[in-house]
Amino acid sequence: MKKSGPAEDNTDSASQLIDERINELGDWRGETLGRIRAVVLKADPGIVEEWKWGVPVWSHNGIISTGEVYKSAVKMTFAKGASLEDPKGLFNSSLDGNTRRAIDFREGVKIDEAGLKALVRAAVALNASAVATRARKKTKGA
Repeated sequence: MKKSGPAEDNTDSASQLIDERINELGDWRGETLGRIRAVVLKADPGIVEEWKWGVPVWSHNGIISTGEVYKSAVKMTFAKGASLEDPKGLFNSSLDGNTRRAIDFREGVKIDEAGLKALVRAAVALNASAVATRARKKTKGA
């Protein structure tokens, strides 16, 4: 499998690298990463797939989340997760950090698609508000 490199900036190449990663795993982890990816992409049509640091990255006005694969878990890390409401209690990892929060999906776990979509949409909204705030500050300073 290809690792990080020139393909990182090309969305089509990133999507292909993610496909390859899912297929090469060939077990529950690949299936889980594929299901996570499908939920993320359904949550917001403006989400862009990227390949950074050797892992899938989903962005919209900034990073939404990453999808890392480990021996016993598929970890979905939300870049600004500590700033997101989590009414379904999906975050179960990286809870002590000031910025990120993560969800560890273990073998056999059922993905709460509605809850995960809500988290992704909240992350998109948070990124959009940060972009709007920067634009207002730039306009005031001009």
